[in-house]
Amino acid sequence: MTVTSLPPKSAARVRVRVNRLVLYTVLVAVTGLFLGPFGWLVLAGLKSPEELAASPVHWLPDTIQWHNFADAFHLIDFLGYARNSLVIALIYATLVTLSSAWVGFGFARLNAPGKKILFGILLGSMMLPQLITLFPTYLIFAKLGMVDTYWPWVLWGLSAAPYLVFLFRQFFAGLPRELEEAAIIDGAGYIQIFWRIFLPQSWPVLSASFIIAFTWTWGDYIAPQLLLSTDHSTLAVAVMTTYVNGAGAPVANLQAAASVMYVVPILLIFLVAQRGFVAGMSTSGLK
Repeated sequence: MTVTSLPPKSAARVRVRVNRLVLYTVLVAVTGLFLGPFGWLVLAGLKSPEELAASPVHWLPDTIQWHNFADAFHLIDFLGYARNSLVIALIYATLVTLSSAWVGFGFARLNAPGKKILFGILLGSMMLPQLITLFPTYLIFAKLGMVDTYWPWVLWGLSAAPYLVFLFRQFFAGLPRELEEAAIIDGAGYIQIFWRIFLPQSWPVLSASFIIAFTWTWGDYIAPQLLLSTDHSTLAVAVMTTYVNGAGAPVANLQAAASVMYVVPILLIFLVAQRGFVAGMSTSGLK
C-alpha cells in the first residue's frame, strides 16, 4: 500500500487552518477566564440575598430578581455619584494625557545633560505602589486646604504619569527627524513643533492614554475615599460603602447590581475606542 502525501500548497493550507483553530481555541479560553468574574457579578446581581448566602453555591438564580438593578439605582443618588466620577475622570484624563505627551516629547526629541538618568528615574517610579505616596500626598493637600475638592486630580493630571510618558516617548522617538528640522528651518520653536506637528500625529497614543487614565480614575477607590466627603465622593466609593442593611452589613446582591452598572460605561468606552487604543499601544512599542 502506497501512502500519498498532500501537495505542498494543500499541506500549507492545512497547517494554517490548524494554527488558526488552536489560536481561536486559546483566545476563547482566555476570553472565558476574563469574562467569568463579570458573568458571576451579573448573576449575583440577579439573585436574592438568601441565594447568595446559600451553601452549596447556586450558580443560577431560582427566580431572576430584575428589581435589584432598579433598587440599586434608586437607593442612592446613583447619577450624582456617577457625575462626580465622570467629572474627576475627565479632568484627570485630559490633563494627564496632555502633560504626559509634553514630557514624552521632551524625552524623545530634546537633548540635555542627565536625560537618560532622569528617564531611568521616571521608569523606576512606576514600581512604587500608590499607597506609599498617597499618605504624604494627603498631608500636602491637607496643608494646602485642598481636601474635599477636586484640585488634587488637577495637580495629579498636570504632573504627568510615568507609564503614559513612556508611551509618548516611544511614539515620538519613532517619528522622522526631518519633521522638526523642516519646522525649525521655517522658524518654528519646539512648542509650536509639539502642538502643530507631533501632537496631531499622535492620535492613537492620545486615545490609548486617555482611555487608560480615564479607567484609572473611574476605578479608583482609595484616593476618593481619603480625600473627598460623602457628598463629593465617587461612584466607586458609593457602591462599596452605601449598600448596607440595618446592622451595617453589606447587601451583596445590591452591591453586585450596582457594580454591573458601574462597569458598563468603561466597557462601552473601550468598545467604541478599541481601534485607537490598540493602535496606540502597538505604535508606541515600535522603537
